[in-house]
Amino acid sequence: MIEPARSETRLAELAPIGARRSLAEEAADRLRDFILLEKLAPGEAIRERELAEALAISRTPLREAMRLLEVEGLIEYSQTRRPCVADPDLETLEQNLTVLGALEGLAGELACRHASTQEIAEIGAICAMMAERSDLDDPLTFFRRDMAFHEAIVRASNNRPLADTQRQYNARLWRARFISSRSKPDRPRTLREHELVYDALKQRDPVACSAALRTHLATTVKNVAKTQAERSAKE
Repeated sequence: MIEPARSETRLAELAPIGARRSLAEEAADRLRDFILLEKLAPGEAIRERELAEALAISRTPLREAMRLLEVEGLIEYSQTRRPCVADPDLETLEQNLTVLGALEGLAGELACRHASTQEIAEIGAICAMMAERSDLDDPLTFFRRDMAFHEAIVRASNNRPLADTQRQYNARLWRARFISSRSKPDRPRTLREHELVYDALKQRDPVACSAALRTHLATTVKNVAKTQAERSAKE
């Protein structure tokens, strides 16, 4: 049996760990935004001291944040443990997006069968908000609404293993999906594709919903390929 005094001491010792983890997660969120907006460009070396100063944190939580992003595939380390922003080739992105399309297609099928009326209404509300704010939202805000739409469908599948797997793949493809989402001229197409997904959900048509989601992810592949080709031409 653990004596109360020793138990309280151990709990007190554990408390700061939770605080440091929270700070690291907050730093990871800001780093994701830096990477999405290319304030940290693909392939760019990460200078820990400068980045810690920019984020107003010490290097310890920064390193914890970077480890989180390494798991997500947004940061890579060289053999000498020097960090840089990941820059996956198009083939790798296409392969991962193909898997993600299959996962989200399955999520759409299951959502048609298992989602509550309220869950479907919430997905529709996100869809409507995206359309209403399309001309006003900056790229990052529009992208976050876009991801909220997809995440709501995955939750509505009521399948935890599927949701966990989708989350892992989506983290790897965060930047690729942002690239696909950020162009304002392409927003009407994104909204149309979302409408097709939502209409299939309302009709509880698993085949149509899965097909619409797979088509939507295939568009992401095309947009990323176009962007990479343009970047290569500039270089």
